[in-house]
Amino acid sequence: MNIRTPLIASALLAASLVSGIAHAVSISGQGSWESTLQGRDLDGNLATFEAYYDTVLDITWLANANVNGTRTWADANAWAATLIIVDEANSIIYNNWRLPNVEPINGTSFNANFSFDGSTDNGFNISAPGTVYAGSTANEMAHLFYGVLGNKAFYTTAGNPHQLGNGLTNTGPFTNLQAYGYWSATVVEPDSGFTIGRSWEFGFNHGEQDKIYNNTGFYALAVSDGDVGIAAVPEPETYAMMLTGLGLVGTAVRRRRA
Repeated sequence: MNIRTPLIASALLAASLVSGIAHAVSISGQGSWESTLQGRDLDGNLATFEAYYDTVLDITWLANANVNGTRTWADANAWAATLIIVDEANSIIYNNWRLPNVEPINGTSFNANFSFDGSTDNGFNISAPGTVYAGSTANEMAHLFYGVLGNKAFYTTAGNPHQLGNGLTNTGPFTNLQAYGYWSATVVEPDSGFTIGRSWEFGFNHGEQDKIYNNTGFYALAVSDGDVGIAAVPEPETYAMMLTGLGLVGTAVRRRRA
């Protein structure tokens, strides 16, 4: 990540030495993921979920957040654009994937100035609770990190490091979500014949968004617009329990009326 001051660089380096995906788990009650992410089957086996529909963003996230490691921005985009998942049982092909988008947090134009309080597009706490743009859906990965998963930035909105409970503490239902940087689809400066362009990257380790050179290696999340996949249906045993419960409720109602 591009770091602007020695203070920030040293603090993040120290934090990186003790952070990592091994410490991140699914935390019930943290964030909104249990109510806003709905499991979707993509391979025809309803026993597992390969994706999750985000009811707030109206997009579907691929459940596996690390397919084949880090890659450049161009390779990450190419991977998402050519990703194909086949549900042979239901003769369905899922092939409309992309990297997450980043829109200006102020709703008008990008502000690349660095900030701790989420007031610009470059820095920490973008869309985080307590900020001027709290709950914003303009930045899909920031919304996932702060709102859906309820994680916290390394820095407070006042710029104080080592915020209590910071980092990727909650992965929700995702598998292989890395405490590292992930590419967005959004370009900051295009490639030219003289310079390497830069694009927005979001760090799931410290909750920072930054503009990074496109030849850097980061991870990639795949998303598809709208509700993609097949919703799970309860197992036969679950249906039986539901019917039994409804029967008991009906019996109790009849007894009260009698």
